[in-house]
Amino acid sequence: MIPLRQAARDFGMVVPRSLAEVRAGPGWEPLQPSGIRRVAEVAIDEMALAGMTLTGPMGGLGRPVQDYERVAAELVSLGIGRAHVDPAVLCPRATTSHRLGRVRYERMTYRHRPGLPPVLEAEGLGGPADGVVHLIRHSDGPRPWLIWVHGTGMGGPADIAASRSYRFFSKLGLNIALPIQPGQGIRRRAWPAYPAVDPIDNVAGMMRTISEVRAVVRWVQPQATSVAVAGLSLGSAVAAFVSYLEPQVDAVALYVPILGLNQMIAQHQQRWGSAGAELGRVMQSDAVSALTSVVDPLAVEPAAPADRRLIVGAWHDRMALRRPAEALNEKWKGKLHWHDGGHVGVMFSSTVTSITEDFLRRVAST
Repeated sequence: MIPLRQAARDFGMVVPRSLAEVRAGPGWEPLQPSGIRRVAEVAIDEMALAGMTLTGPMGGLGRPVQDYERVAAELVSLGIGRAHVDPAVLCPRATTSHRLGRVRYERMTYRHRPGLPPVLEAEGLGGPADGVVHLIRHSDGPRPWLIWVHGTGMGGPADIAASRSYRFFSKLGLNIALPIQPGQGIRRRAWPAYPAVDPIDNVAGMMRTISEVRAVVRWVQPQATSVAVAGLSLGSAVAAFVSYLEPQVDAVALYVPILGLNQMIAQHQQRWGSAGAELGRVMQSDAVSALTSVVDPLAVEPAAPADRRLIVGAWHDRMALRRPAEALNEKWKGKLHWHDGGHVGVMFSSTVTSITEDFLRRVAST
C-alpha cells in the first residue's frame, strides 16, 4: 500500500500545484470568474492524479523484462499493417430501448472476437467478448453518423451528456454511436480488464478496442452519408487508429489526446515515490516503447484531409499534458484548439462544444 504520509502529502499539494500551474500560464486573472474556473479545473486534474497515488501500482510488474522484449520483437516484425487485421462483421445479438431524462437511446450488444497477433493470443489476451454500443438515431436515413469513443472511467449512459450527443442529434441531425470500451463503464465487471498496469495487457486492450470500433464503423457505413470518429483522452488513440485503418472515415476529432496508456503511466510514475521507480524504469524502457509501436498514434495519419481533422488540447492539462496535442498537430496539420483549462474541463466547455458543432456541421453538409 501507499504510505499514508505520502498520500496525505500528495493530496495536500493539490491546491499549491494548481495555483503554480495557472500562474505560469498566459492571461490568468485570479479574481475573474475565468481565472477561478481555471484553478478549479486544474485542481480536479490534480485530485485525480493524487487518487492515482492511493491506487497506484507498487514496485515491479511481475514479469521478467525478457517477456516484453519477446512480445515486442514479434509485434515490431508484424508492423501496424499486419498487427491490425480486418474486424469480424458486427452481428447484433440484442437491442433494447432505454431512457436518460428526455433522451431515448438504444443499447446494442454483439459478440466480437478481435484478430489479435498470435503472440498476444498466446498470452491469453485474445478470445471473444460481449461488445456494447449505445445508439441515438433518427427513424429515417441514411444520415451522417458520429462515433464517439469515451475516456477512462466513462462508458455509461452519462456519456450521452458528456459527449453532447443529444445536441448533435437534435440540432445537426446526426445519428450517434457510443461504443463502450472493454473493462469500462457498464463493461467494468466483464472480461477483459482494461486499462491495466501491465504494458502487454494495455497494448492488447487497445488493439481489441480498435477492432471493436472498426466493426461499429463498418456496421454504420451502409446507413451513413458520412462518418466522423471522435475520441476523448483514452479514446483518442483509438479514434486516431480507426481513422487511419478505415479510410471511409470522413473526419476525426481528438480531445485531450494521449499517446498511449503506457506513456501516461510512465509520465506520472514519480507520484508513487521510490516504489514507482521500477515501474517507471520498465515503462520507459526500449522494450516497452517497441511493444507499443503498433498502437502509437504518431505512427499513423488519418485518411481524411487536413481540414477534416480536429485536435482539442487543454493548456493546463495535468493528466495527458500538452505534448500529445502538440505532437499530433505537428504531424496531422489539422485544426488545433486550446482550451484554457484542464483535462476534465474540456467536457464542460461551451467554446469546445461550439467548435465541435461547427466541425461536425461542415462534415455533415458534404
